[in-house]
Formats: sequence, C-alpha cells, structure tokens
Amino acid sequence: MTEFSASTVGVEVWLAAGYCVALVGLAYVIDALARRAASVAEGGVSGGFVYHKNHDAWQCPQDQWLWPQSFDAENRVMRYRATPSVCNACPVRDSCTTSSAGREVQRAVDSWPASEAARFHRGIACVVVVLGLVWPLGTALTGPGPDSLLVLAVAVVVALLLSVPLWSHLRHNTVFIPEGMVHRSLDEAAADREAVVAAVLRRGPSYGSDRRKSGSEATR
Repeated sequence: MTEFSASTVGVEVWLAAGYCVALVGLAYVIDALARRAASVAEGGVSGGFVYHKNHDAWQCPQDQWLWPQSFDAENRVMRYRATPSVCNACPVRDSCTTSSAGREVQRAVDSWPASEAARFHRGIACVVVVLGLVWPLGTALTGPGPDSLLVLAVAVVVALLLSVPLWSHLRHNTVFIPEGMVHRSLDEAAADREAVVAAVLRRGPSYGSDRRKSGSEATR
C-alpha cells in the first residue's frame, strides 16, 4: 500500500476540490440570507401589531382589531383590515396609514421552512451544490493518479455530507398550512367579529395613546 503524497497532486485537482467545498459554503450563505430577508420583511410588515391566533386577527398598538379581509391564494397571504371609522378617528392615524379604508396588515400562512420562498431558495442552494460537484467529478474522469483521485473523492464526500441538511429539508418540508393556524367556519368567524364590533360600539373606541396620555396627566 503506497503512502499519500501531496506533491503528486496537481494544482487543478486542488482547485477542483476547494471549489467543490466552497460552493457548499455558498449554498448555506444563500439559504441564510434568504431566511434573514424573510424575517426582516415579516417584522417590517407587522410593525408593532400583535397577531392573536385564537381570534385570527391582529391588534394594533392602539388596542384596535384588524380582521381577515381577503386571502391571496397565489402568494399565500392573508390580508387583515381595521374598521375604517375606527382607524380614521385614531389620534395616531397619520403615523400609521394614509388609507381612508383602514390600516391593512398581511400575514403569510406558511411558516418559513414550508413556504414557497424557502423551498425556492433552498432549491437554488441545492443547485449550487450540484454545480460544485461537476468540476471534481469531471477532473476524476480525466484519469489522474491515485493520490489525485483520493483528494477529489474526499472533497466530493465532504460536500455531500455537508449538504445533507439542505437536501433533507427540501424533501421533507412540503408546502402546508401550519397547525398553529386557526380553522373556523365562515359563520363562526362572522359571529366572533360581530360580537367584538358590537362591544366596541357600545363603549366607543378606546385608543391606547389616549389612555397613556390620561395616565401621564394623572401623575402630574
């Protein structure tokens, strides 16, 4: 059995092996950047609004409710809108929305790992991994020496092992509506909304900024 000698391995082989492993790292960078971009975008959309699963509705910083308005099947986004009369009378309306139809908030019904965006970017990451395998495999077919073949084989195995989470996640996470999403009939949702609207009308809209203002005046 001959010993491995790095001096017999050509520069092209080292470059092919390094390229293979480097593209796996690039695949993970693509995946991480896509996840971060989605997280930032989701946080920007909510902007201080709190989602309540039990009501399938959002509550704004002024303690007013935004109810389901429509569902965008193509983008898998649920849109919620506040009652226009409540929004238009809000003391902080100018800093919240310019729409006279009430503030709108959107929510993606798919969690990030199961969303179409996640699968699309993970698909790109997996393609990058495949591209990284092309050069070392092509170099191996040219018939280099045993030491060169060993270097190429190690690079390919390492790349495949490192990329297993990407392939596995893409395979097992199909698009679905997460279990945390509340499923209610149209009649149940309508009755819930009517009850809350009736309660708001009975007591009149009470805005969080007004209560905070009254509290600060009381402490003077």
